[in-house]
Amino acid sequence: MSAAAAAPALLVIDMQNALVGIAHRASATVLAIAGLQARARAAGAPVVLVQQQDEELEPGTEGWRITPRLAPAPGDTVIAKTAPDSFLGTGLDAVLRGRGVSEVVVTGFATEICVESTARQALSRGYDVVLVADGHTTSVRQDGSGPYAEPEASVAHHNEIYRNLRFPGRRVRVLPAAEVGFGRGGPSGAP
Repeated sequence: MSAAAAAPALLVIDMQNALVGIAHRASATVLAIAGLQARARAAGAPVVLVQQQDEELEPGTEGWRITPRLAPAPGDTVIAKTAPDSFLGTGLDAVLRGRGVSEVVVTGFATEICVESTARQALSRGYDVVLVADGHTTSVRQDGSGPYAEPEASVAHHNEIYRNLRFPGRRVRVLPAAEVGFGRGGPSGAP
């Protein structure tokens, strides 16, 4: 897809109260995403908030709600999901195609689970992807001794993978939130 033809949408994945409450760099990530939401809305680009629901995130509970700073605005779309892949069993693909979207700007929680699963599926479904370097996060690791990478290392690792990921026929970029714009032609930054 050429940069001139890109029609971006912002995806905000699982930025719900319970998850933001355990997130690494929660305030900075919320702030980066809020800025992206404002720019996307001002440009008329779709803003899609994806909301996990399961036995730990029961619909209607305070923990399940999207964190107030990122709450949906009129015209935004909210998609409920039950799996890490935001496309699986949801209407996300239909919403994006119905809005003429060709590129998704991916943000949210958790880097190595829902953000990663959704970004890869977007590529497989024909979308270009911008992973927002400072717009995704993961959980705080309680003791640092478990099998998971430390949060900062996990975020950096995924950013580096996407900087070097080649996907036939797709454009994949990693940009800081400050460099993402939503005018027709897609997010700014070097190709």
